[in-house]
Amino acid sequence: MVRQIIVILGDQLSPANPALRQADPKQDIVFMGEVGGEATYVHHHPQKITLILSAMRHFAQQLRETGWRVQYTQLDDPENHQTLSAEIVKIAAQHKCTKIIVTEPTEWRVIDDMAALPLDVTLVTDDRFFASHVDFETWAQGRKSLRMEYFYREMRKKTGYLMEGGKPVGGQWNYDHDNRKAAPKDVTYPGPLPFVPDDITTDVMRSVKERFSAHFGSLDQFEYAVTRSDALRALDHFITHALPRFGDYQDAMLRDNRYLYHSVLSPYINIGLLSPKEVCDAAALAFKDGHAPINAVEGFIRQILGWREFMRGIYFLQGRDYVHSNALGHDRPLPNVYWGGDSKMMCMTKAVEQTHDTAYAHHIQRLMVTGNYALLAGVDPYQVHEWYLGVYADAFEWVEAPNTIGMSQFADGGIVGSKPYVSSGAYINRMSDYCKSCAYKVTAKTGPDACPFNLLYWHFLMRHRDKFAKNPRMAQMYRTWDRMDADHRASVLKQADVYLDSEVPRITDPRC
Repeated sequence: MVRQIIVILGDQLSPANPALRQADPKQDIVFMGEVGGEATYVHHHPQKITLILSAMRHFAQQLRETGWRVQYTQLDDPENHQTLSAEIVKIAAQHKCTKIIVTEPTEWRVIDDMAALPLDVTLVTDDRFFASHVDFETWAQGRKSLRMEYFYREMRKKTGYLMEGGKPVGGQWNYDHDNRKAAPKDVTYPGPLPFVPDDITTDVMRSVKERFSAHFGSLDQFEYAVTRSDALRALDHFITHALPRFGDYQDAMLRDNRYLYHSVLSPYINIGLLSPKEVCDAAALAFKDGHAPINAVEGFIRQILGWREFMRGIYFLQGRDYVHSNALGHDRPLPNVYWGGDSKMMCMTKAVEQTHDTAYAHHIQRLMVTGNYALLAGVDPYQVHEWYLGVYADAFEWVEAPNTIGMSQFADGGIVGSKPYVSSGAYINRMSDYCKSCAYKVTAKTGPDACPFNLLYWHFLMRHRDKFAKNPRMAQMYRTWDRMDADHRASVLKQADVYLDSEVPRITDPRC
């Protein structure tokens, strides 16, 4: 006799899963299911699928070892209905049990699926975040604008991270101005700790290759941790070897170094192998012990305590339709370069190549290379959103959508950011070595060798002049444009039009 069924989703692989606290191993069972529908509602990267499924199998094994009864549906099970809803209904019928307990899903799509089940479903509050829904809603209430910086300060006060006597350590809340150094000549960090696939992971990889070989991305370099113990090793490796220099070079990019000093811990946090608290605790302790400087630790903690929590708050506050926001009316299809198509742009080529090989790119590559290009080119933000959601191992809609729709594409009209994150080639040149080996010349403003970012930057500003000319953070750029020679301005816009019609044509991409 089964009292209730505890459903554990693929991004809830934590021993602190709140639903487990509602259960009794003697009376209840745990259900976990691998279903094709969760891999194909957008075409997820094979490494992302492998990470989640292997981590699920290892977590189920750990639950069994600690006394839980686990019913587990594998991807290749012949009776698998390949949707989560259908599998839950099937398991409920098998056990003649209608009571379902699940920790609140992190995506509206899954929340709605759970609500539609013909069963008695209880959603348990997910307390693995620093801020609850009520916390964020209370903070947001009555504010004319929602800015991460002010939310982050409240979270610092709430948690006590890097605080002393009610004030920020060092007298500053934010050390971002110290974290914009150009790429170093030498990188002393070998990269995140790699893990060799075990038998469980190898079996998952076989299934993924068979079923999802048409998806963008390679499995050849799969090196992610799939257990909590290995994720903790990855955390310790980062804190020990990379955190001290993380701050200085967190915005830098190098052609032949994919990771610099980045942690690549977000996939583990987002599926539950690590908690955000223990990651922040480790970073804070490194500062206390004198192992890492304040700019590095503050910058790292801000990404988790600030941006990660803020993104979740925005996602749930704005509701289900947020992903369809398109304040700028952009409608061009996602160019083939995002799928590995040929491009003369070294920065785009390397960012997409890295994404294809590892299901990873760091935040500046996403924001100021692939995101910047899509925004300047006027690509449909929903297509951009689906691409980011599919290709990155750490991408779940609650965190990915506000970063893409809001921060990257400004499709929400300014809910997340006060201005669009756009730049010419000069920024990329300053923060990377991409331009040194590019077919285009970053210093060329017009002509056949002109960097497309230079052309598209001004084209974007002119397309949306009515929206942004009065923005105090952008007014200077319009004044700069107005001082340019009229013939030069006309040449820039004409050449940008030619480029867009050639590289980002308004045609239907069969993969979109």
